[in-house]
Amino acid sequence: MGVEKMDWHGVDLVVTTQARTLVDCLDRPDLSGGWEEAWRSLEKMRWVDVGEVHAYLCLLGNATTSALTGFFLEQHQDHFAFEGGSLQQLEDLRPQGRHYLDRQKGGRLSARWNLIVPDALWNRAWEEPS
Repeated sequence: MGVEKMDWHGVDLVVTTQARTLVDCLDRPDLSGGWEEAWRSLEKMRWVDVGEVHAYLCLLGNATTSALTGFFLEQHQDHFAFEGGSLQQLEDLRPQGRHYLDRQKGGRLSARWNLIVPDALWNRAWEEPS
């Protein structure tokens, strides 16, 4: 799920869709260059198919990743054009209780997502003050 074939100068490539890329980067930021790199890269997307995101999150079955994906999209809802659904779909996949994104770093609770997000991520600590 979430892969498609494309031709690039006569070479067939298998690539992930935007929805799968979004979820995979948030699920495994360690394979995406870390939080800052993943966050900045994902912000460059302009639209996302929330229905496809929902379907892939259902397949993964990871409530914390579902909550983080919802949190990310909520933080960027003015930036993204959503297709195929709304963030309400993702709320159904969030953890029943509070989950830490990183227990060692603590953080702030996003009540909508039952997710405790480290302050550095919530506040985008990598950005220079304006």
